[in-house]
Amino acid sequence: MTTTTTKLALITGGNRGLGLATAHLLGAAGATVLIGARDERSGHDAVVELRERGILAIAVPLDVDSPASVEAAVARVDREFGRLDILVNNAGILPEATTADATTPLDLDLFRRTFQTNLFGAVAVTQAFLPLLERSRAGRIVNVSSTMGSLADQTDPASPYYDLVVPAYQASKAALNGLTIALAKNLAAGTTKVNSVCPGWVQTDLGGPDNRAAAPTTALAAAEVVVAAALLDEAGPSGSFFDAAGPVAW
Repeated sequence: MTTTTTKLALITGGNRGLGLATAHLLGAAGATVLIGARDERSGHDAVVELRERGILAIAVPLDVDSPASVEAAVARVDREFGRLDILVNNAGILPEATTADATTPLDLDLFRRTFQTNLFGAVAVTQAFLPLLERSRAGRIVNVSSTMGSLADQTDPASPYYDLVVPAYQASKAALNGLTIALAKNLAAGTTKVNSVCPGWVQTDLGGPDNRAAAPTTALAAAEVVVAAALLDEAGPSGSFFDAAGPVAW
């Protein structure tokens, strides 16, 4: 087992976009970052990039949709470190943005695909790693959500996202927020905190090929709110939903 006095952070989907930016910032803050990546090669490439900047990074093959992959990842982290301090549930998909025939709010296949990764993947990873997080003196779970998962925002005509209808994605993030609330209640007696964060509209590949040009926020800027939740002190909230500007309505 490797003994480390630095915070140990696992980021799902940590090999690119917001996940990789989060790894950069957490590493710069002194954490050891575990890059959870479905593709082993891209995970390795991300680690090389991080290490070139002096960040201690380790690639961990992890497909949140595969129970066997999740089981193998938690066994490895347990064997090598015996604990986990930070879990960032970042892996997510938005197939409605890239599916040409996504013309109806009742496309059951899109709902299944989206929930499989955005909700069930987060549940599977959190359930598997929770015993390791509870061994930490200050475990932190960060669920990367979206204002588009806010029911208050979806029903507010003044919202800039009011006319954006991607129901499978929006429902999956609303469900992820529900998970945050339930977990925070269940973990209230211990030292593990769990929160949802909205990084904003980020320049990543999540929303399709045109997203990088249209999105106003760089991945590094967006990652700041994720890192803030990951590094909350003892007085920080649990069971909250916030973005860079402050609390977000559920």
